[in-house]
Amino acid sequence: MANYSRLQVINTMRATGMVPLFYHPDLELGKKVLKACYDGGSRLMEFTARGDFSFEVFSGLNKYAMAQLPGMIMGVGSITDAGAASLFLQMGANFVVTPSFREDIARICNRRKVLWSPGCGSLTEINKAEELGCEIVKLFPGSTYGPGFVKAIRGPQPWTSIMPTGGVSTEEHNLKAWFDAGVTCVGMGSKLISNTLLEKEDFKGLENLVRTTLETIAKIRS
Repeated sequence: MANYSRLQVINTMRATGMVPLFYHPDLELGKKVLKACYDGGSRLMEFTARGDFSFEVFSGLNKYAMAQLPGMIMGVGSITDAGAASLFLQMGANFVVTPSFREDIARICNRRKVLWSPGCGSLTEINKAEELGCEIVKLFPGSTYGPGFVKAIRGPQPWTSIMPTGGVSTEEHNLKAWFDAGVTCVGMGSKLISNTLLEKEDFKGLENLVRTTLETIAKIRS
């Protein structure tokens, strides 16, 4: 059962402005990545469940977060069907992110009052998602649409909350473009938790990068 309410998750996304995305089949490496992000100030992690038996890794990471990292909210991404959503909800996923808009996943998550964030690429999809109770829409792939798309959507729909994923980097000019356009938060994967960083096991470097990125977002918003 999720440990954080939908509102707590939304408010944390809004407050911090960033959701790190990460997948690796090695649980022990995952714990070090999670700890580095936590020590850097992040209170959210989207585990992009893309590999075989990834549910086992997520289960281990969430148990670790619950025991060792107070306030860390674990969610799951790359979910493509209702069965997978149910499985991860049983393992305590506090939010579910999908590459595309799926009504079956919306129903599963809404039944449990768990935040779901579907990948949308048009105003029609965004409207359908919001009609089904979506609070924060994932714009995916963000690099295809860009900040201009967000600004255009929020013109007629200032109530729409958007989280771009893909095409978001740690550079200030990139983050400024997105937040100036009106995003609620950004999802950041390999630009934050890079393969190079993982190969070097530079967890201190990751912690520092997370911290400076969160500081940059806070500065832009102020």
